Amino acid sequence: MLSKTLVSPLLGLAVLFLVAAPLARPQAVSPVTPVKSEIQLEGGVSFGNIHLFGFSDNRRIVPVGFEYDRNSFGGLIGARVAYVGEVLPLVLVNEPARYSLNGRALTSDRQWQYGAGISPLGVRMMWRRPGALQPYLIGKGGVLYFKNRVLSPEGTHLQFSAEFGGGVEKAISNRLGWRLGYTDFHFSNANIGRHNPGIDFMEINAGLVIRLAPGHRF
Repeated sequence: MLSKTLVSPLLGLAVLFLVAAPLARPQAVSPVTPVKSEIQLEGGVSFGNIHLFGFSDNRRIVPVGFEYDRNSFGGLIGARVAYVGEVLPLVLVNEPARYSLNGRALTSDRQWQYGAGISPLGVRMMWRRPGALQPYLIGKGGVLYFKNRVLSPEGTHLQFSAEFGGGVEKAISNRLGWRLGYTDFHFSNANIGRHNPGIDFMEINAGLVIRLAPGHRF
């Protein structure tokens, strides 16, 4: 049986797709043309923790960066399949100022941890034509590095990350668009440190999409 913490994000994702599908009807004539590649200026914020692959909680994450998408893998079940790569110059994690080896808070005081990351491995599946509201599913994997140890006093600076989720994208011209999505953002140290609590964030993210089409003006 699914736990309550797992049902909530899955239900939210299902509602997002149910709302998007009827709004994303094909258009007879669309002024927006397909492009091969996109760059997204993105940011996100978490609103809670769930226990999928890690058991830490009481933390928030704010990632800011860039995502590159290129339609490289053709189609699958009606979707265009794209390669995804991501660079996060800034990853902020808000956590207790003091905590035990397993990551449990020992004080109500808070602190911010500063890091950065890169996700060179990713894939996106997107349905519908540009110009309509386009539902998508996405997954990314990479590494994060923090200035200080995170999650546990005997944890590590280096963390391995995995993101998966979905959302909707809307092209508003041949060069610009926007994106809104939900992601489970996980990171842990894969047991390279003495302790590996791991953590999963429920994250809402949004971005400005720059569509790379030769000859088109903003």
